[in-house]
Amino acid sequence: MSESTVTVADVVRAMDRAYPPALAESWDRVGLICGDPAAAVTKVAFALDCTMDVARRAVDAGAQMLVVHHPLLLRGVSSVAADTPKGKVLHHLIRNGCALFAAHTNADSARPGVSDKLAELVGIMPGRPIRPVPLGGMDKWGVHIPPADVDHVMALLYEAGAGAIGNYEECSFAWEGTGGFTPVEGADPAEGTVGEHFSGPEVRVEFVAPTRLRRTLIDALRAAHPYEEPAFDVIAVEDTSDLSRATGLGRIGELPEPMTLREFTQQVADALPETTWGVRAAGDPERVVRRVAVSSGSGDGFLSDVAKLGVDVYVTSDLRHHPVDEHLAAGGPAVIDTAHWASEFPWTSQAEGIVGALGVDTEVLTIRTDPWTLSAHPRRTEN
Repeated sequence: MSESTVTVADVVRAMDRAYPPALAESWDRVGLICGDPAAAVTKVAFALDCTMDVARRAVDAGAQMLVVHHPLLLRGVSSVAADTPKGKVLHHLIRNGCALFAAHTNADSARPGVSDKLAELVGIMPGRPIRPVPLGGMDKWGVHIPPADVDHVMALLYEAGAGAIGNYEECSFAWEGTGGFTPVEGADPAEGTVGEHFSGPEVRVEFVAPTRLRRTLIDALRAAHPYEEPAFDVIAVEDTSDLSRATGLGRIGELPEPMTLREFTQQVADALPETTWGVRAAGDPERVVRRVAVSSGSGDGFLSDVAKLGVDVYVTSDLRHHPVDEHLAAGGPAVIDTAHWASEFPWTSQAEGIVGALGVDTEVLTIRTDPWTLSAHPRRTEN
């Protein structure tokens, strides 16, 4: 592919192949944030965050596209006027013909992705995820619907992606039964009367659907079903694939040789980009560690998971006092807390390699967007 033929859309496709958007968490906002997909690209810049300084540096470097990890518009905004912080960034990029793209939790879960890069840096071969999320995961659904509404409800669920098996669509199994309920005060039942038990014919329809569509299908079901509270169940189909190659957040692996927590903490500090407040650990400094879990970015939500996986130490970022204290008190593994920026910035070189294969110029912007600029310790006075 020659330089003149590379477009923003080409870069987006390359990134989406490496970091499938379907792997993103349901709350995430990944993909093209601003820019014309048809615009030509000769240079792409990479950073962890799109701050104003990063946007200026990308434009000054002559980039027509900026690829970042953290989405600029993750939370909803009502204005991107040029006098707002986010609007100022977007206006600067758009005025100067620089598109903005984010790969966030999809890049965390992908293989290879952010988690694999962190695992390799701290000295382990990345194995299974902490919380596997197979891209092809399937759910089995059971939905109870009044007979007169079955066709309507199922048509909308099929339209949303339910019931596909191989080369067949709209696959389901149904049987009739009797449903019952008692509406209580505050209810607005489609059938029956508040305070009186109601029973009537219902059809249970079972079908399968990709796990990634679970939230979409729940929303579609609630919108289409005549009942205020539709009855349904969703069961994840057990995945029997090799977890060592599964997608998902975090990675687990083993050090080539065991070492103390003190030694390993120093190894982590030496491997990651330097930040003002460095790396800290919680646990017995002389504890011997070998089996390691890592999760880039904010990872205290996985403390209960790693406690069940037989690891000796967990490396992540943004750990808080009470969760760590309770985790250790319950016998959980030692933890190492790094700067959020430090655990994820190395990913930019991975993304650079993916886009560079298109034949465009690339540049990793080395601006440290870690917000902490100063650390201090009490002065020690001699007696």
